[in-house]
Amino acid sequence: MTTTHLPRLVVAAPGSGHGKTTVATGLMAALRARGLGVSGFKVGPDFIDPGYHTLATGRPGRNLDPFLCGQDRVAPLLVHGAAAHGTTDVAVIEGVMGLFDGRIGGGGYASTAHVATLTRTPVVLALDISHMTRTAAAVVHGLATFEPGVHVAGVVLNKAASGRHTREVWSALEATGVPVLGVLPRDPSIEAPSRHLGLVPAAEREEAARSVRLLAEHVAEHLDLDAVLSIARSAPELDVPAWDPAAALAEAARPTPDGPRPVVAVAGGRAFTFRYAETDELLRATGLEPIVFDPLHARALPTGTAGLYLGGGFPEVHAEELSANATLRQHIRDAVRSGLPTVAECAGMLYLTESVDGHDMVGAIPAVGAMGPRLTLGYRVAIAPGDSVLGVAGTRVTGHEFHRTTVGVDEPSSTAAWLLDGTPDGFALDPAGTGRATLHASYLHTHWAGHPRLAARFADAVHAYALSSGSRRRAS
Repeated sequence: MTTTHLPRLVVAAPGSGHGKTTVATGLMAALRARGLGVSGFKVGPDFIDPGYHTLATGRPGRNLDPFLCGQDRVAPLLVHGAAAHGTTDVAVIEGVMGLFDGRIGGGGYASTAHVATLTRTPVVLALDISHMTRTAAAVVHGLATFEPGVHVAGVVLNKAASGRHTREVWSALEATGVPVLGVLPRDPSIEAPSRHLGLVPAAEREEAARSVRLLAEHVAEHLDLDAVLSIARSAPELDVPAWDPAAALAEAARPTPDGPRPVVAVAGGRAFTFRYAETDELLRATGLEPIVFDPLHARALPTGTAGLYLGGGFPEVHAEELSANATLRQHIRDAVRSGLPTVAECAGMLYLTESVDGHDMVGAIPAVGAMGPRLTLGYRVAIAPGDSVLGVAGTRVTGHEFHRTTVGVDEPSSTAAWLLDGTPDGFALDPAGTGRATLHASYLHTHWAGHPRLAARFADAVHAYALSSGSRRRAS
């Protein structure tokens, strides 16, 4: 059995708003500043926090989600992510919501505690003490004893008001046996701004890198980093093999071709900041080459494009700039209408509609997007109602929704992309009249590491398109 020694810790909290991102990102950056190799992870489907982890560690932030990927893949994905970009001296895993909060109705499934248990990782609590004193000890005691198998190894006191306040809390915590690793005073200058879907992504903030540096200094000054490292190094060895994209794809994996790989154009930049790192790895394992382009500035798709992947982000925020790039919009519209295999998730779907909040978009989907009055957020089970570029009819996947926009159509599409818990969502379209749906667009975000057959199906379509395009060029 393969064993891996990986120093690691989980940063958790009693609930949202206690400072998990501040503590986790600050620890990543402070430990990296010590010269350590640091890998950052996020429990759950969230895309925004891993962007800050990327800035803090210099490595892609990754997600660990039992619902999206299956609980048996969580520890292998952790081992893979820690080894993918050089030596990892310590892995920091940021939790989600409260320590024991998971999928609604799931009894804590996909919670931070669930991931900590699956990966046998000690927990460090971030605790906002701005409105409590002795009660802080009761909260920590409850979290530390609520569920067997969850090891709360330390606590960071956040938003302390004064020395007297801190001493009162610290004294009460002595009875719990959970050591205090440091006290962070309130400092608004290091808090990331937020908007309708949470924190503003790091890629959209020119000052984000500076904020992370300040956060590293803040954490290094007020936390006992040696004690934190001691907790991380106490984590037991992991006796699981690293997740491997080629092995996950099985017979769908393709060896490195002798010539150039077919290109998958992948949307990036400030408007498209959401995709999982394993998506690119799976595409490469299928013999494709993902190349990032920025729809705000690119004048055309990358040379050799045979597939298009438009992930999540905030096109509603950048709608005016996206609309102004009419040359690229026309290029993408023509490519999609020619049968270019295309997958669009959430923001990508909005970009392919006719307009968003009155701003012209690509126009490949006969629908319009607009900001809505409420947030749609949650895990979903999805079934493909028909064959598409992502799967055959009956394909069943897990995913999540996270948006405050709506998409309206004059006439319902004859074929939805998915049935989300039984409700039709998105579009599976055949704009070129090929007899098969080459455009798959939906609000649903899927993690392809949990469903590698989606990557395999898409890759088959891209290879076929590249071969067909090459034949057409040779014939002309």
